[in-house]
Amino acid sequence: MTAPTAAEAYSAATGAPVTTPPSTCAPAATGTAPAGEWPSPFRPQDAAAAGGEPRWLIEQWVVAHGDTVWFTDLRPAEGGRAVLCRWTAATGVADAVPAGFSARSRFQEYGGRPFTVVSADAAVVSRDTDQRLYLVTAGPAAAPPRPLTPPSGGRHRYAEGTVVGDEVWCVRERRTGPRTTDVLRDLVAVPLTGHGDAEPRVLGGGGHRFLAGLRVAPDGRHAAWLGWDHPDMPWDAARLRVAPIVDGRLGEHRVLAGGDAEAVCQAEWLDAGTLLALTDPDGWWNPYAIGLAGDRRPLWRGDREAGGALWRPGQTWAAPLADGRIALAVTGWYAVGARRPDPAAPRPDGDGAARHGTRLAVLDPARGVLDELDLPYTVWGPVSAAGTTVAAMAASPDRHPALVRVDTATGRADAVTGDRYRTPGPGWLPAGEHRRFPVPGGEVHAVVYPPRNPAVAADPGHRPPLLVVAHGGPTGRVTDALDPETLLFTSRGYAVALVDYGGSTGFGRAWRDRLRGGWGVVDVADCAAVAQALAAEGTVDGDRVALRGGSAGGWTTCAALTSVDTFRCGAAYFPVLDPLAWAEGETHDLESHYLHGLIGPLPAARPTYADRAPVHRAARLAGPLLLLQGEEDTVCPLAQAERFVAALAAAGAPHTYLRFPGEGHVFRQVGSITRALDAELALYASALRPAEPTHPEVRP
Repeated sequence: MTAPTAAEAYSAATGAPVTTPPSTCAPAATGTAPAGEWPSPFRPQDAAAAGGEPRWLIEQWVVAHGDTVWFTDLRPAEGGRAVLCRWTAATGVADAVPAGFSARSRFQEYGGRPFTVVSADAAVVSRDTDQRLYLVTAGPAAAPPRPLTPPSGGRHRYAEGTVVGDEVWCVRERRTGPRTTDVLRDLVAVPLTGHGDAEPRVLGGGGHRFLAGLRVAPDGRHAAWLGWDHPDMPWDAARLRVAPIVDGRLGEHRVLAGGDAEAVCQAEWLDAGTLLALTDPDGWWNPYAIGLAGDRRPLWRGDREAGGALWRPGQTWAAPLADGRIALAVTGWYAVGARRPDPAAPRPDGDGAARHGTRLAVLDPARGVLDELDLPYTVWGPVSAAGTTVAAMAASPDRHPALVRVDTATGRADAVTGDRYRTPGPGWLPAGEHRRFPVPGGEVHAVVYPPRNPAVAADPGHRPPLLVVAHGGPTGRVTDALDPETLLFTSRGYAVALVDYGGSTGFGRAWRDRLRGGWGVVDVADCAAVAQALAAEGTVDGDRVALRGGSAGGWTTCAALTSVDTFRCGAAYFPVLDPLAWAEGETHDLESHYLHGLIGPLPAARPTYADRAPVHRAARLAGPLLLLQGEEDTVCPLAQAERFVAALAAAGAPHTYLRFPGEGHVFRQVGSITRALDAELALYASALRPAEPTHPEVRP
């Protein structure tokens, strides 16, 4: 009897689907066809069943606790439900919540870590449908979830807790009025012994409109947390605060670090008087030791990021280990084959000689030495540690995201869940090359994937069409993780370029700030520059280029199609379309002042907002646009999409508009993802058709 694969064992334990490509070998080429029209066995429903874009799987939550690992598992086939799971060596993976229970916090709309581990067998978790906190138990003593917070109709939301005695201390968000900005946040204590009939106890502290990262010192005498205020975003000027704990409440607090062009993205206690802070006074998120008096010393410095954009409370890039070392997820350029990130070494030169990505490293604070672990992963999600073992979601160019446990003492990594999307044969695998292209202000990075299909020989009479991908955020970045969506396109003969335009993370503050005041211009120009360079060198057909993206990437798509002529068509998922309305109350509180930095402060910049808005430039649309919008989106609301579609119709501009019931900002359901990808393929097949071939085609 053949033993099950890791993916099959995981599927059997959790019920999560395992997508098996129809062919896992590389057959010999059987004919020629124009790139973009190659027959492919990979279907939109395959990509959808695997979770779509791997970013959402990488960002699932993981907490290591003793010999157990708790994590959320996103299941598109179950309506996008996020299931809290528990792993032990003895039992493997098992669901820790009953059927129908979705573990999700809607804190700040994007959510935060929705659960807190209490013990090896118990956790406190936020339920998606009502946003109440529940105590759940697993293992032999499992019992139905018990509510800990009172009903609020979803108006009270909780995130990123920590256990303090018989309470969970966390940050709470309260809706206080009808406007999207009618929100208050505070630090509260939720008793573990309650039954949801009493309001949480307010701890005090705070000091900012936005709060995250509450941590209590090992001796219980101090607490630390992060905060920031409008118009800043957390990567602009987040501050680290500390306060004494007096009679179970937070006393007078003070700022230890951050603010005024310095942003702390994570802080952890190293001992009762010292905090580990990931902060960027020199322009790069690096680890510092900060004392209670505010004294600081760098633990390691380099032109790589040990940190990132704090979009959701609970994101972590550092995990102190029991032996005094610190595990760090470090993002930057790495020479191929290099094991130790040396800040004194020259940056790699030449395309193909370096990769930009994230590696897991271990820092010895006493020696200031950062040792990169020799692991096959290039993308890491939030990291957690118990003892000297690190747990996190991880992926690579030939590995779909999976939960991984790493023994930092030996360097051994074991996949707990296995790849949900079984890796196809090497002949099908997208082969990305990390490229850099000159642009004003520096070099723009892109991961470029050529078409790849072992069953078809490329028609020499046609260069391949190109799909340029603009990531979301815009304070985000691309990864080279194995992506079923990229495979969907490359196997059909499309080249794909994922672009880290100005404003992306992982390249230091200066590159992030390059987008300030330039959103809709810099991002568009960078994406266009990559497409033009690839066309000029003969890699792709410059007359068959499309742009696709979601959220901020959807904005870039629409802004580009209404301002430049580089792109023949585009697909925009849940985009920003009317920035002025967005900045004046048509989005959620977290991003309601985001455009202050991205476009300019109001009211002075009002003409710029109007000039850049795709909703006001519909008549300038350069080619067919596919617009995909969730009906329940609270970040980029349906109203903006409807206004843009009306403007497109009035201008006679070619477009297709699809609405998705039950979907918000980011599609979670397998049916929605399948429908969207089907529509994209139809758009490209029509708009990117090749010119007449230079010789007769021979089809397989």
